[in-house]
Amino acid sequence: MIKFAFPFLLALTALLVSCQKDEVADALTSSRPFPKVDARLWAYFERFEEEGALRGLDIDLVAEGIIGQIEEIAEEHVAGQCTYGSFIDNHIIIDLTFWKSDVSDNTREMVVFHELGHCYLNRGHREDAHPNGACVSVMRSGAGACFDNYREETRKEYLDELFGN
Repeated sequence: MIKFAFPFLLALTALLVSCQKDEVADALTSSRPFPKVDARLWAYFERFEEEGALRGLDIDLVAEGIIGQIEEIAEEHVAGQCTYGSFIDNHIIIDLTFWKSDVSDNTREMVVFHELGHCYLNRGHREDAHPNGACVSVMRSGAGACFDNYREETRKEYLDELFGN
């Protein structure tokens, strides 16, 4: 038994050490796989489905066939892209440099949800701002003058807007 256990533990340790910390954590916090999606994005895809369900929407991103990747985006200052309405439908790319940077979970969620807003909800950009200058929507393009205010205290308001409530 010990002879079998040692190689198994050694292999498991090597696997865990070889993965980046956030890859392991993200994959483990999702209760189901998203086959065409980088495992680091699974938790965000699952949260998107859950938040939609809380607002009466039946969202199945696997059935929709949405692809999600993390790779370099050549254009500067672009954290994510969604290709939709073309021959490569529903393809999300999150910029690798952005992903590796020291951003909060809320910021990552906002970017992934923004791209899913395009690819799944068919939302365009919305540039309007509250009187204090904060963006009204996570669907802003970044070209407007509003500032992001997506944080734990404002998350529900932004998600209600995103999902149309």
